[in-house]
Amino acid sequence: MKVEPITASSDIRNIKKILRESPRDLLLFVMGVNSGLRVQDLLNLRVQTLRDCKVGDRITLKEKKTNKENVFIVNKEIKTALDKHLTAAQLGDADFLFKSRKGRNYPLTTFAVTKMVKRWCAAVNLKGNYGAHTLRKTWTYQQRKKFGVSWEVLSKRLNHSNPSITRRYLGIQEEEVEEILMHEI
Repeated sequence: MKVEPITASSDIRNIKKILRESPRDLLLFVMGVNSGLRVQDLLNLRVQTLRDCKVGDRITLKEKKTNKENVFIVNKEIKTALDKHLTAAQLGDADFLFKSRKGRNYPLTTFAVTKMVKRWCAAVNLKGNYGAHTLRKTWTYQQRKKFGVSWEVLSKRLNHSNPSITRRYLGIQEEEVEEILMHEI
C-alpha cells in the first residue's frame, strides 16, 4: 500500500513536540525525516556507529534492500536527538540504536515503526495513509518543496535505479500542476 509524505512543516514540528518525552522515538523520527534513509537501514544502526559522532560527520552504511553503500550526514537536529536518546537509554556499543523494548538486543521492526508513524500522524490529526516509509518520503518532499532540490539530485541521494521511482516520492499535488498553468510566457 502506498504511503504519503508529511507535507506541512507544522505537522512535522507538532510530531516532534509529541515525541519530546520519548527520546528513542524522537530520534527515529528526526533521523527518518533528516536522512532520507529507509527505515530498515536506520533500524540496523548500532550505538557504536554513532556514539562519538559530531555534527557534520559522514556515516557510511550498506543498504539492506540494494546492498549499495549509502551515507548520511549528522546534522545538528540529529545530534541533539541522539545525545538525548543515548543519555536516557543507557545502551552499550553493541546494542541497536533503536532497540525494541521487548527485551534482549533486538531492533524495532519495520511493522512496529509503521504502527508508530500511524499513531504519530493521527495524534496531529493527519488524514491519509502513513507508515514507516512516510519518513523517507517526507524527507524527499521537504527537500523538493522547502529547499528546491531537483528530482535528479534526490534520485541520486535515494539510490533509485529508475527516475520513475523518484517521481512517486516527490508528492506533487494537483494544485502545483494547476498553478504552473497560470504562468505567462
